[in-house]
Amino acid sequence: MPELQLRKLLTIVEEIFHEGGPVAQTPMLRAAAIAVIHNPFAGRYEPEIQGFMDDLRPLGLQMAETLVGLIGGADKVEGYGKGALIGAAGELEHGALWHAPGGYAMREAIGGTKAIVPSAKKVGGVGARLDVPITHINAAYVRSHFDSMEVGVNDGPRADEMLLALVMTNGPRVHSRSGGLEAWDISGQDGLR
Repeated sequence: MPELQLRKLLTIVEEIFHEGGPVAQTPMLRAAAIAVIHNPFAGRYEPEIQGFMDDLRPLGLQMAETLVGLIGGADKVEGYGKGALIGAAGELEHGALWHAPGGYAMREAIGGTKAIVPSAKKVGGVGARLDVPITHINAAYVRSHFDSMEVGVNDGPRADEMLLALVMTNGPRVHSRSGGLEAWDISGQDGLR
């Protein structure tokens, strides 16, 4: 497989104190780690691409560990998600290569998570944005943690690049009150409830 060529790494941290309601005692944190890399398959159809997932694993782990630090430690992480934005000379399937390296990296960095890591991917031009979905780390049905974080960079992804993102949060939406399964009621058996 081709060697990974990293152009840019960046992190974003949002501290959310309120959304029009009372000010939270502890702000909700949403953090994203973003990598912009060369897409080795851009401009052509390549039938065998799975091997590139192995090349992405160290990058995924580095990004996940960075996020854990920004959130304040693995024990503080309650929500997560991942996404890929593929430059115009690539194809949507190239974004699917991020599923395993990004998801397993977050599971390893946090430890003991049960819920599937939600994901979004699309093909877009320079400056495109991606809404990365977020759910609870142990139970996908915890409605208070249904969220998203918009990610992107002003100069990418270029046509021959891909933008890879991981997102973590430290809790529910700051004014969550939509009902449903609550985090304290998780049974933790199947990653759903």
